[in-house]
Amino acid sequence: MRTALVIGTGLIGTSAALALTQRGVVVHLADHDPEQARTAAALGAGTDEAPDGPVDLALVAAPPAHVADVLADAMRRGVARGYADVASVKGGPRRELEARGIDLAAYIGTHPMSGREKSGPLAATGDLFEGRPWVLTPTRETDTEVLNLALELVSHCRAVPVVMDADAHDRAVALVSHMPHLVSSMVAARLEHAEEAAVRLCGQGIRDVTRIAASDPGMWIDILSANPGPVADLLTDVAADLEETVRALRALQSSDEDKRREGTTGIEDVLRRGNAGQVRVPGKHGSAPRAYEVVAVLIDDQPGQLARIFADAGAAGVNIEDVRIEHATGQQAGLVQLMVEPKAVPVLTAALRERGWAIRQ
Repeated sequence: MRTALVIGTGLIGTSAALALTQRGVVVHLADHDPEQARTAAALGAGTDEAPDGPVDLALVAAPPAHVADVLADAMRRGVARGYADVASVKGGPRRELEARGIDLAAYIGTHPMSGREKSGPLAATGDLFEGRPWVLTPTRETDTEVLNLALELVSHCRAVPVVMDADAHDRAVALVSHMPHLVSSMVAARLEHAEEAAVRLCGQGIRDVTRIAASDPGMWIDILSANPGPVADLLTDVAADLEETVRALRALQSSDEDKRREGTTGIEDVLRRGNAGQVRVPGKHGSAPRAYEVVAVLIDDQPGQLARIFADAGAAGVNIEDVRIEHATGQQAGLVQLMVEPKAVPVLTAALRERGWAIRQ
């Protein structure tokens, strides 16, 4: 791939354009808002000037509801040898294009499984997709050259290609992305009118659960409007679980010992099923999840503290597998939780204590 046209210069489109430009591809940028395309160009994602002729690949990064329209227009104008989109749903756009009688040999649906809570070109980064799955949904009609262009795109973005059927993809993202986002939003909504004293008690747990609820509502209306059926089916199952959980909690309030026992059994069931589902979430680099142990370090909220901890861990020959930070309410201090291999715990603990760090047991 030597040339590309990215249509839609929001977070995903601009990030892909940045990655392609960094790999030497000449990228042209287009957007319904010319100012946004100019912003992406100023960030080094390419040029907002139109190409002189057909490019190798046109990548459509428009909202799901508009993908079919943008693709149909680009294909009728013959702007590229191959066409792809990055919408978070795949079955709908393809069926819309088929209904318009468009030859889909030159088209492949794709979806990079990566993003941020922020949107727009200013939130874009060239490494947004690095190490992340990038779904490709070719069909028997997809031209081999177009599939190869899509694979080259994924390679340039340093992502991991995953081939799926379009409808299977839509059911999968409903489960792992769309439904969880709505559940996160519903939990966060409980905080909107909560007492300030209660909100000030928020810790890392509630931050983890509600983090994705900060995303742009307009963008999510577009996404959910394109995949409502699978999401509604999943939420029906969640609603049934909620109903059973509420019933079990009410039973725990009873003075009847048998009812309390039933309540305990019901709560234990949902918690154990949660355990069983959580362990299936892939771990580091998509591998099977591994059990790490935590070394908790108290730090002051000052510049350079994290860099010092990582440097001291590196000097001790310990690899930090993951890290979390829990800030102390009302204090300029926090607790850094360093996840490491179990065998590295005594080594790291001794090394950090020797360098003056306060370790929380």
